[in-house]
Amino acid sequence: MKDFHCCATCVHFTIIKEKRKSKRFCERLGYETDPKWKFNCWTPKEHVVTLMKKDQQENH
Repeated sequence: MKDFHCCATCVHFTIIKEKRKSKRFCERLGYETDPKWKFNCWTPKEHVVTLMKKDQQENH
């Protein structure tokens, strides 16, 4: 199974655009994060859940 678990695929991950740069932010944790990081609080976005189910069906 592919590794879908990372901040960028979590429902709490958001990008805040400022004047000259963007901040990657976790709304749940309340601080900047990196799209590649992983935390135990991960809640996948709906399209990621669909991809994980599809991947699991293909591998069984």
